[in-house]
Amino acid sequence: MGKPTLTDAERTAALAAVDWERIDAMTDEDIARQIAENPDAAPDLSDVPADALRVIHPPGGVSVRGIRAKLNLTQRAFADRFGFNLATLRDWEQGRYQPDIATQTLLFVIEREPELVANVVAERNAA
Repeated sequence: MGKPTLTDAERTAALAAVDWERIDAMTDEDIARQIAENPDAAPDLSDVPADALRVIHPPGGVSVRGIRAKLNLTQRAFADRFGFNLATLRDWEQGRYQPDIATQTLLFVIEREPELVANVVAERNAA
């Protein structure tokens, strides 16, 4: 049995029903509690040093969530720091869309040189 396919209207309604402010406001303790209560949850790797994490990218694509996790940033912090639209970032992470080739290249640069990109974005925003 395959995955059910959602229509655009169903997908839009589902996203509109999510309380993103509540999710963004979650504390580390809230997240740890939810992980502990869910036996199917992936382990919390937030205390693992970033240089110990290796991002696995899908063939022909990029793991935005993996890069963000390696940098230990929330979706909002990642979007703000690197100049991405938060909703677009969520779409990438949820697999609704893949970034275009130019954006994938930028994401690979962010993975390797996050401070460089953050500084360029900050300088551009200050101008």
